[in-house]
Amino acid sequence: MKKFRFPLETVLDYKHQILDALLGEHARIRATVTAQEELILHLELQHMECGREYDEKSREGLSMTEVLLFQNQLNALKRDQKAAEIRLAELKKLEAAKLAEVVEAKKEVASIEKLKEKRLKEYNRMVNKNEETLIDEFVTTERVKEFANSAAE
Repeated sequence: MKKFRFPLETVLDYKHQILDALLGEHARIRATVTAQEELILHLELQHMECGREYDEKSREGLSMTEVLLFQNQLNALKRDQKAAEIRLAELKKLEAAKLAEVVEAKKEVASIEKLKEKRLKEYNRMVNKNEETLIDEFVTTERVKEFANSAAE
């Protein structure tokens, strides 16, 4: 009996390649999301540090120029933080979309693999049935030979 061959093996390989590529893309986007979250945290810390420094120096007395410099720096940090948060929201949407693609690709791969398993089981049943038939034919032939030999004696 010939060896089992799944006709959709090339399709399954292709779907696995697509899934691997999507997983890689998702991982890269996830890394970008993490980096963006770290950037936001860093900007928050800078803003808090600048605010603390402003409070300390304002107790000692600041010139109007220094006050404006601190306020400009605080405003710039807030703007950068808001821009980073907007970028983070965009990245999270992108990540969610890519995750949906990954889930869909996993479903496709799973359905083809399930079909392959089903076909393999059918093939194995057929092989077992053919082997049983061959064994039955062999046993029957041997019995006929024994009967013929015993009748000839």
